[in-house]
Order: sequence, then structure tokens, then C-alpha cells
Amino acid sequence: MKATIVTIGDEILIGQIVDTNSGFIAKSLDKIGIQITEMLSISDDKKHILDTFASLQNKVDLVIITGGLGPTKDDITKHTFCQYFEDTLVENEAVLAHVIELIEGFYKRPITKMNRDQALVPSKCQVLFNKAGTAPGMWMKKENTVYISLPGVPYEMKYLVQEVIIPKIIQEYDRPYIIHKTILTYGEGESRIAERIEDWENSLPQFIKLAYLPAPGRVRLRLSARGTNKELLENAIDHNVQSLTKIIGDIIVGFDEDETIEVVIGRMLTQQNKTIATAESCTGGKLAVRLSSVAGASAYFRGSVVSYATDTKVTVLGVNQQIIEENSIVSSQVASEMALRIQKIMKADYAIATTGNAGPTKERGIAEVGTVFIAVATPNNLLVEEFNFGQPREKVIDRAVNKAFEMLMKEILKFV
Repeated sequence: MKATIVTIGDEILIGQIVDTNSGFIAKSLDKIGIQITEMLSISDDKKHILDTFASLQNKVDLVIITGGLGPTKDDITKHTFCQYFEDTLVENEAVLAHVIELIEGFYKRPITKMNRDQALVPSKCQVLFNKAGTAPGMWMKKENTVYISLPGVPYEMKYLVQEVIIPKIIQEYDRPYIIHKTILTYGEGESRIAERIEDWENSLPQFIKLAYLPAPGRVRLRLSARGTNKELLENAIDHNVQSLTKIIGDIIVGFDEDETIEVVIGRMLTQQNKTIATAESCTGGKLAVRLSSVAGASAYFRGSVVSYATDTKVTVLGVNQQIIEENSIVSSQVASEMALRIQKIMKADYAIATTGNAGPTKERGIAEVGTVFIAVATPNNLLVEEFNFGQPREKVIDRAVNKAFEMLMKEILKFV
């Protein structure tokens, strides 16, 4: 099966909001064997919407549309559906009862005509009941293509996709299996990895595809297999992952899309009953954000000090002023002191510290733009390294965060 995702809204086209709906829908459909052929963002214009619908008819099996189902005049999706399917709007009693209960029962205010109009749907559509909001989804078919309209509000869209759309598709359609396996690597670039695994990649079966997904300091390798025999696909993926691990096991830190390095670190710290704290300057708290984003992080993450200003390093962390004056604020000595001080203050087993010049300018007496010092304090050791991550500023910060996690994980692994 093939599908196209269409987002409707001028606010997306002018960059006022970021389209996160398409990514969620694509992942959800991919998991049940549906191939996404296109993602389109179009304006709130009736002719443009109609032309898009017509261009996709019989080209794909499913067209998933989000947006334009609100109660205001600029939300025209329902009226456009009626025109495309030569239909009229009718009031759906079940939807109206839900809207009344939500507005008058939960929000404690009288229902308006605009609220009531949310219960208007094309007479020929299958109503997709939306318990998370007032705008129902719509399911309509024309010739060989099903058009599914969903609210643009992310939590309402997610509810309908997870609770209504996916179960309905699974029940009504036979689909192939699509199996993915993502291998997370740190410490080597895309081209270097490609050189190391060239022979392995060339020997992959034709039904398995490899994709490189690089980011600053890390590369994800995604294996995808498509076919009708699920067991065959899973066994083939597992076999090839095992053989890949023998080649680049030194840089593999985790598996699967959600298995980020901070998740792996959190799991290892929990297993060892150890804790971590951070002292950040140039990374501005990003290490702490990623550590604390993991469910259950309170079991091992002690806390962080974002000592961005020089005097904060002295007054809050307790870094010796003389060390700063003698070595510069961006130096291995200062990074080391930051790591040791936060380790002591937070009573943590491990500590990470970062100090650097992310740019875009260089001040007198400060290291070159892109220079970063990262220190990792362990229960019985202190490691500090110097890097130059180049430019731009965002790249320097992201690579510093990823490199810090890589260094930390290598130290933790020594105790496994």
C-alpha cells in the first residue's frame, strides 16, 4: 500500500509553525507496512486543495490530510471535501452530543453556533469519532483512493491515528511487513564507517536496504527489510546486525530509533547504581536537558550547574580564580576543575564539564572559535580532551554534547 500525507495551512508554509504531524503519521503508517510516497504542505485555498486531491486519486491507496477542520471561516477542509465528493454537510448527532458535553460540561460555557457547526460532516463520510477534541475525522473513498481528514491539533491527530486509523487500516487491508533496525554509533564519521563496512554492505540481501543518517558526532545506520514473510525478514535483519557488530562493535552504543546514547547511559548508570552531574559552559545546559529527558532519570541524574559566565564558575562552582587567570577560561585546567567541583558539590559518581568558544567571534586571550575542552570525572579517574569542532555555532555545541556523552560512556563501560 502507498500513502501520501497532506498538511493544509498557510501557517506551515510561512514558517509560523513547524509540521510535526507528518512525521508522526509517517512513522505510524510505516510500522504497519504502508509506504509513504510523498509529504505535501499546501495552502488554505479551495482550488489548490481540490487540485491536490485530484492529482493523488488512483495514484496512491491512502491520502492522509491534517488541518482545516476548525470552527473558523479559514478552515475549509470539510466544505472542500463536499465539493470534491459531490456531497453536502449534515449534522451528526453523536458528534454534537460530544461537543455539547465538552463545551457545556467541561468548559462550563454555553455552546455557540460555531461550536455546533463542528458536528457538521459530509453525509457520505465515515465519521472518525474524536474523543480528544471537537473536530471529528472523516474517511471517504473515491474510486481506488481513500481520503482521510484529521484535525491539525497534534494531540487530537495522534489520538485518531493511534486509536482509530491504524486499527481500521489493519482490519480492512492486507499489507506487507516492513522491518526496521537502527544501529546508533558514536565517534566516527559517515565516510569512515562506510569504508569499514563496505564488504558487509555489499553482501546484504536485495530485500534489505541500508541508510546512513548522520548528525554531528554520531551516525545512525538503519536497516530496512520489506516482504511478506515476517519471520524471514526478522531473522535476516538479526543475522546481519550480529555480523555488523563484529566489525564496528567498538562504536555501536545502542539499537532502535529511540535508543539514544543518553538512554544507554541511563540504563548503565542504573545497573551500576551510580550517579551523574554536569557543569556546563559552552553547551548551555544541553547535556542536562538530554539526561533529564529520559524517563526515570531521577534515579541517577543528580543535577547541573550552567556556569556560562566566568564569575559563576568561581562563585557557584568554586573554580580557583588563579587557575582561570593563568590558563584562560577555555582550557583543560578549567574544564578539569569544573568537573571535579560539580562531582563534589552534587556528590555524584561521574561528572561531565564543558568549556569552549562556540563562536562566532574570538575575544583576546580566548581559544580559537570551535575549540572545546571536555572533562569527565569518574569515581577514580579524570579524563580531559581538547577538540576543535569548526563552525557554525550550532554545530560546535551539538558536537560537544555528543562527544561528551561518548567519552562518558566509554568510561562507564570500563566498569561493566
